[in-house]
Amino acid sequence: MTQMAECYLSPKKAKISVAMNCVTTIILAGGNGTRLEPLTNTRCKPAVCFGGKYRLIDIPISNAIHSGCSKIFVISQYLSSSLNQHIFNTYHPGAFSSSSIELISAEQKHSHKSWFQGTACAIRQNLHYFIETSAEYFLILSGDQIYNMNFQHIIDFAKETSADLVIAALPVNEEDAKRMGIMKLNEDYSVTEFYEKPQEQELLNQLRCSSNTLEKMVGGEIGKRQFLGSMGIYVFKRQALLDLLQCDPREDFGKHLIPTKVGQGNVFAYPHNGYWEDIGTIESFFKANIALTSSNPEFNCCEEKKHIFFRQHYLSAPKIINSAITNAIICDGSLVQAAEVSNSIIGLRSIVKHSALYNFDYSD
Repeated sequence: MTQMAECYLSPKKAKISVAMNCVTTIILAGGNGTRLEPLTNTRCKPAVCFGGKYRLIDIPISNAIHSGCSKIFVISQYLSSSLNQHIFNTYHPGAFSSSSIELISAEQKHSHKSWFQGTACAIRQNLHYFIETSAEYFLILSGDQIYNMNFQHIIDFAKETSADLVIAALPVNEEDAKRMGIMKLNEDYSVTEFYEKPQEQELLNQLRCSSNTLEKMVGGEIGKRQFLGSMGIYVFKRQALLDLLQCDPREDFGKHLIPTKVGQGNVFAYPHNGYWEDIGTIESFFKANIALTSSNPEFNCCEEKKHIFFRQHYLSAPKIINSAITNAIICDGSLVQAAEVSNSIIGLRSIVKHSALYNFDYSD
């Protein structure tokens, strides 16, 4: 069974433990996901199905619930009906006594009559909801990433370092570095530079970290992963976020506000040594799904204490007739009559007849 990813602090794990009721969690779920079409033709990216019976949004919400986050906001915008209905049916009041989940959809206000123009804009336009909470820290998450993380650890790290901003980070290769926020650090893990999706080779060479530094951070070999990439998981001190939103009126965290805050200082990176995937393309979506069918997947939906919550459909058990099943996930309500099913996910209420054939090369 894949264990939850360990996170290594500098120079040791944080000793301070912050009560999670002092944290307000904000999940940004408003992306339209054009690169994931046609899956996003009728729903936003966080509402896309994953692993047969989950939605992508279930992953950050489940991580937050398991971490003890007591106040969770989900901000939606594009094609949000499916997402909102799923959250209402899955995380209804009373289902999780220690956590409350509030949906915020884009709406016209007296001060703002336009759609959210970016991640920072979405929070700025709804700031009145968040400042009403007594949060000492704001934990900002993306609604379409796959990972396991105990957020208690990163909050404790923020407290120990007294950072205004902590960015969860992991080593990545050069190809991935071009689609992520990339940073450079001092030895104490304070961030000195941050660039969103660097493309020029000269800049990439400048941002390359030494192997010794990265191996020390994550406690293991890093191979060709010579860059430190942002996971899009941020922990802000309350006043630091409010001040930043005011001093930099631009729309996006990665492109605009994070570089501004790095220039001001007191920004730290929190290293994550484990599985993480940003679902941005059909290829990454397909590979992340098929990876679940392996005997020992890097991302495990079935860990007893860290399982992913999902909507109960109350369907019958799957029925399999004269079929050899190898490395596959068969969801409830399905009927399988094919002679063989391997390396596949059969979704809810699916029917695979005996004459079904497929041939899909998902190798690198």
